[in-house]
Amino acid sequence: MLGKVKQFFGIEGVKVELVLPEAVRASDGVIEGVLRFQSMNTQTVTQARITIFEKYSRGRGKERLIDEYKLGEVELSEAFEVPQGEVVELPFSLPFTLVKSEMDAFGDRNMLFKGLANAAKTFNAVKSLYRVEVVARVKGTALNPFDSAFIQIR
Repeated sequence: MLGKVKQFFGIEGVKVELVLPEAVRASDGVIEGVLRFQSMNTQTVTQARITIFEKYSRGRGKERLIDEYKLGEVELSEAFEVPQGEVVELPFSLPFTLVKSEMDAFGDRNMLFKGLANAAKTFNAVKSLYRVEVVARVKGTALNPFDSAFIQIR
C-alpha cells in the first residue's frame, strides 16, 4: 500500500537532470544536451518536454520591467523504461529563435548604431537570462519530475 502511494506521488521514482553546455552561440540556433534519468524503482517515461525561455529585464528600481519569452520547445514522445538503480541518458537537440528588441534591431544596422545600442542597454540595465526546463511524464504518477538550468547564449 505504501509503495503504491510513493509511486503515485513520484517518491523514490524517476528523477531527471538536464546536462547542458555552459554556453552556445546564438548563430547556431540549437542547444545540444542530454537528459539523465535515474530511479529507485523500474518505471516508464512516456514523454519529455524541453523548453527554453528568455527572461528579459530592463530599467531600475520601481520602473523595472520584466518579460518572459518562449524561444523554443521540443517534445520527445517515445516511451522508454528506466531500470532500477541504472542511469539512462537521452540526447536531444533544442532549436531556438532569439527575439530581437527594438534596440537590438537598431544596433544591427551598422557599427556606429551597434555602439550606441550597447551604451543605451548599459544605461537602461538591460539583461537577458536564458533558462532551459524539462518536464517528464511518468506512467502511473501524479507529480511529474522536472529540472531547470541556466545557459549563456552569446
